Amino acid sequence: MQLVKKSIVTLLTVAAISIPAMVSQACTRVVYLGDNEQIMTGRTMDWKYDIGTNLWVFPRGMDRNGIAGPNSLKWTSKYGSVIASGYDISTTDGVNEKGLVANLLWLAESEYPQLNSKQPALSISLWAQYMLDNYATVEEVVTALEKIPLLVATDNVPGQARLATLHLSLSDASGDSAIVEYINGKQVIHHSRKYQVMTNSPAYEKQLAMQEYWQGIGGTVMLPGTNRSADRFARAQFYVNAIPQETTANKAVASVFGVIRNVSVPYGLTSETSPEISSTRWRTLVDHKRQLYFFESALTPNIFWTDLAKIDFSKETGKVKKLDLGEEQSHIYSGDATNSYVDTIPFEFLGLSAKQLGY
Repeated sequence: MQLVKKSIVTLLTVAAISIPAMVSQACTRVVYLGDNEQIMTGRTMDWKYDIGTNLWVFPRGMDRNGIAGPNSLKWTSKYGSVIASGYDISTTDGVNEKGLVANLLWLAESEYPQLNSKQPALSISLWAQYMLDNYATVEEVVTALEKIPLLVATDNVPGQARLATLHLSLSDASGDSAIVEYINGKQVIHHSRKYQVMTNSPAYEKQLAMQEYWQGIGGTVMLPGTNRSADRFARAQFYVNAIPQETTANKAVASVFGVIRNVSVPYGLTSETSPEISSTRWRTLVDHKRQLYFFESALTPNIFWTDLAKIDFSKETGKVKKLDLGEEQSHIYSGDATNSYVDTIPFEFLGLSAKQLGY
């Protein structure tokens, strides 16, 4: 037992050292693989400051531009989606009408390639939206990215003098998952149904090594309890598979929300010595089978949801709609909020400046 404790302390020490001190976002994403194709994806959004999130409906047929220079991707959305914005200049989370989910989480180790004239490019603000607009499954995304890697161009976090460093998780209605990262300027894809959990630092390859270690220990023996990325990964991986896999849809939603609350950071908690620990501001959960997109703010008493089956995503009659969540997502909604969205003009995605592009 002493040897086990010593090994655990060693692992946690190494994990703590490996997490850069500059990180200030600490999100967690989990995929629940229930019986009878009952698949759910949940995530927390942890950030030191309000990121101005609202919910948006985007129909099919929207013309997009990667806004990353002369070689920017251009496309027309094939699928409609419901998304959570970041600062109303980017898509940070969402699901499309086919059940593909995209989540952006912080990864300090991210290093994106330089712009060039050979690869198609897009701003990081559109990275998640590009996936939701164009693909129905994780397999489709991976096949496309392996054939022609994207050049993702990053920009400063609004109001901060540092670049956004993110990695992308994808999941679909079959339970398939993929993690897309840029390490040392190269696209790295981890693709497997087994990749149910993603947090922040370290890079996903090292997260998988931590997963193997904790599976050997067993969650009933000991689980790490801090808010650090490595500890949240271990708890989420254990609990998302320990909760009932054969149950009703509503009970599964309750269980998955329990998992992502377990890895959440209490509201108002910050640490000067560990800035990567930031308050959980909101949580989302996608019920892929029932096409429900749940949202929970830390500052409101209710969970509410958007029912994608009730939305007109058609190019001909579908409308861009917005659900105004208010400052720090403090507006209160309850139950099915699909009819509370209002028609509006779409926000403008943030692109790279002329200075960044070199002209």
